[in-house]
Amino acid sequence: MVKTEELFLKLLRFVSVTPEDGGAFTFIKAYLNDFEVIEVNVEQTKNLFLYKRFGEGPHLCFAGHIDVVPPGHGWDSEPFEPLIKEGVVYARGAQDMKSGVCAFLQALKEAQNFQGTLSALLTSDEEGDAKHGTIEVLKMLKERSFLPDYAIVAEPTSEVIFGDAIKVGRRGSINGVIEILGKQGHAAYPEKAINPVHQIAPVLGRLAGHLFDAGDASFTPSQMVITDIRGGMEVSNVTPGNLKIMFNVRNSTKTDMEKIRVYVEEVLTGMNFSLRLSESAKPFVTSKDSLIVKALSHALLQVKGSTPKLSTAGGTSDARFFGSFGVATVECGVVNDTIHAPNECCPLNEVESLVEVFKHVIANFEKEYV
Repeated sequence: MVKTEELFLKLLRFVSVTPEDGGAFTFIKAYLNDFEVIEVNVEQTKNLFLYKRFGEGPHLCFAGHIDVVPPGHGWDSEPFEPLIKEGVVYARGAQDMKSGVCAFLQALKEAQNFQGTLSALLTSDEEGDAKHGTIEVLKMLKERSFLPDYAIVAEPTSEVIFGDAIKVGRRGSINGVIEILGKQGHAAYPEKAINPVHQIAPVLGRLAGHLFDAGDASFTPSQMVITDIRGGMEVSNVTPGNLKIMFNVRNSTKTDMEKIRVYVEEVLTGMNFSLRLSESAKPFVTSKDSLIVKALSHALLQVKGSTPKLSTAGGTSDARFFGSFGVATVECGVVNDTIHAPNECCPLNEVESLVEVFKHVIANFEKEYV
């Protein structure tokens, strides 16, 4: 059995820019050679599901992605040749999220006993569109009546120090495009034109920053965030014939697309406009009383000596797919402060601590936590 450091460095050397796995999945199948293997490959996306039945109890799944974003420019070292400096590992994917993948692979490799089934779900398409990744594996598992009861997605979720926060849910994400149709004209004769900028100006404040709900104990309020406004021909003597406004709402469970549609249509009453809405993620939350939340919180208390904050902040992740299939899901990983950046890095001791956390969860999963 290789050491955690060796395994981490091995994973980081695979050039696995979305949707490629770079050969990592071949290595992982060999590493967990006593696990059953199911491969679900869709178009260019590779997905790997490995499982081992220990008994008739619950099914606990560890999940993550092997793909990384392109390295970009500005690195002080080779992005796919990990550099260790003062205990910190520098490489693309060090935080997001080969640290987490390394941790649960090592914990699963060392697992000797469990009351039910342990599994790992890995995809090569999380950083991309995620259309053919985790969701396809979950569809397959549902068809086989083999969905996990619980899942831990090992995304980097810690905020300042390792173990200070875990995610017990995620906000949804709804994108909108408003197009207000007017009549182009000469700036000297505004009475002969219909200027959509002038139409929207009196009510823009009712859209920008609008709170669709007050939030709750799990979620912050669902807010409309204007991301782009454009219209006109970039000249000073022609008024625009149309105006396009783009926005995003990171929504709680209290707000959905229909609520947003009704509000926008009310604000824009009397204007000639179109509205397009699309949902890229649904919100979900796992109860703080769920076994998986208690088990993970207890493990962090034992390993790090502190109880983590329960959070739903941040963007989206593949945890949303588990949530949509009714799987009690949490996210736990290393500190998130250099993901997608040049010189992405992760302290090795955080990865080693994460291994211990996951091993503790496996070894003590069915105990009562208070």
